[in-house]
Amino acid sequence: MIFVFRMKHTLLFFIFLNFLAVRAQYQFKGQLTEEDTGKIIYLSIIEDYRRSSRVYLDQVIGRTSTDSLGNFVFEGDNLSELNNIYRIHTDECLPNEIENTHFLGNCGTTQSILFIASNTDSVLLPKTLNDESFCAISSTNVKSELLLKILALKNEMAFDFSEIRGDASKKLNLKKWFSRWHQFGEASQEPLAELFIYGFLSDRQSETYRYYLEDLALNPYYEALLDRLKTSYPTAAFTKLYEEELRADQYLIDMDVSSDQTSSWWIYLLLGLSILLNTYFLLGWKKRKNDSSQVAQLSAQEERIARAMAHGKTNKEIAQEFFISLSTVKTHVNSIYKKLNVNTREEIKTILFK
Repeated sequence: MIFVFRMKHTLLFFIFLNFLAVRAQYQFKGQLTEEDTGKIIYLSIIEDYRRSSRVYLDQVIGRTSTDSLGNFVFEGDNLSELNNIYRIHTDECLPNEIENTHFLGNCGTTQSILFIASNTDSVLLPKTLNDESFCAISSTNVKSELLLKILALKNEMAFDFSEIRGDASKKLNLKKWFSRWHQFGEASQEPLAELFIYGFLSDRQSETYRYYLEDLALNPYYEALLDRLKTSYPTAAFTKLYEEELRADQYLIDMDVSSDQTSSWWIYLLLGLSILLNTYFLLGWKKRKNDSSQVAQLSAQEERIARAMAHGKTNKEIAQEFFISLSTVKTHVNSIYKKLNVNTREEIKTILFK
């Protein structure tokens, strides 16, 4: 009896699992305005956060059209079980233009919405009270509307910066906003939302890029985000892309630091050499000046005798050259030694011929 009871419960359990598997499918539906009825609606998956600003042909995974009331729906079970970023959009291009200009930014009045979802989510994109499409989300996934909130906050940031003047004020404002974005991202508990934020803050074409590099050099947030991505989306392409970009930017920072250190080393070296040379020439100038003042103390005869001494002539040779007595030469020599403050003829030579 116990065996039969267990078999019955096991069978019921597998039936329940099969039921869940059948029900495990997504449904994304919405409604456009009446004037948009009959339009083509496209569903895209965005696996590269660098390509979220506009529609790309290779991102499109589904296409449908609205009914007479403007309703549309995408459903199936072919999406990832993990969260991903999706876009639903429509535009004024004709379907047969898809290979030419359709996804190259040339279509007029494109309407779109970005959201986070998985293969098991039901997402509703209703019209607003103002009869606007793609402005609101109702979903079984509480994280679906995070991207709408981020875009609204991004507009607030742009407005905030429009009133800022001066580089110092901009840097302070960037510090405030980066902190605010990081806090928002962590509070969302969704690394995909953080990655979406990172995408535009680290954009090389953006004014935020230079500050991002400064922040990356000091802030542990970016490594923590990598850990969160590896935990939640270990095999996703965007996790690998983020890690590669992070390492490339860190290498760039290290190269700048190394370059700055090398430049500083050369600056210090040149500064040291300059100080040494200036000291050398200054001391030499002072010594030459001092030597000149000492030589100036000599009489004309003493200077002539001193120069003869410097050329290596003996007292006797000097006496013969200047037609004076040897004792007179000795008297002049003693006077020269005292006035020049020297003890040898070599020192006299150094003073006179330097």
